Amino acid sequence: MPLDFTAYYEGETFIGFTIVYPRKSFNWFWYFSVREELRGKGYGQQILSQLIEQYKGQTCVLDMESTTQICDNLEERRKRQAFYLRNGFRDTNVYRTYNDITMTFMMRDDGTFTMQDWDDIIHELQQFWWPDDIKEGL
Repeated sequence: MPLDFTAYYEGETFIGFTIVYPRKSFNWFWYFSVREELRGKGYGQQILSQLIEQYKGQTCVLDMESTTQICDNLEERRKRQAFYLRNGFRDTNVYRTYNDITMTFMMRDDGTFTMQDWDDIIHELQQFWWPDDIKEGL
């Protein structure tokens, strides 16, 4: 799969990792993680700043658990959303629900993001996930 996978370390200490799916129309920030016990120490900010610089001048999109959904981790979601908003992302008001978890899509650019954009990403990625005989039935 054409993914940009990066692991982040401070010395020998594993901090976290990111997965980005680079596309022509926008880059999909597929996964962004900092070890739980290291959160709140500035590592996430450093990593996201590095990603933003790496993809400078390009549109970047991500999804996160929505703050509009009633849930046990609402405060955590709000902090995560505030983090992305501080770093130039905005809510696209496009939502998708999976296994009872509502996701919201955020982007860093003046463009638009639609459900068709999401469907296009999934269609592209399915080419790597499933064997040809299963893809033919989709």
